Amino acid sequence: MLTLLTREGCSLCATAHDELAAICADFGLEFDEVDVDRAASEGEPDLRVEYGDRLPVVLLDGEEHSYWEVDGTRLRADLAARQG
Repeated sequence: MLTLLTREGCSLCATAHDELAAICADFGLEFDEVDVDRAASEGEPDLRVEYGDRLPVVLLDGEEHSYWEVDGTRLRADLAARQG
């Protein structure tokens, strides 16, 4: 499961979204996108506390995979290994 942690108005987050969407399309996968500020305002501050200073963050199966940018080469290799 892939999750992209973002924040509204973050240009790096928008770029990461596009990159992750392209990678997921190649693998026939989908990903969740979570705005950490919105989650915090809805009573779940943990993501913003943990990751808020490193956005965007890609989580693979709930574990931090990359931050500030999508590590496309590594992510593709990890996804291929899971499908293999």
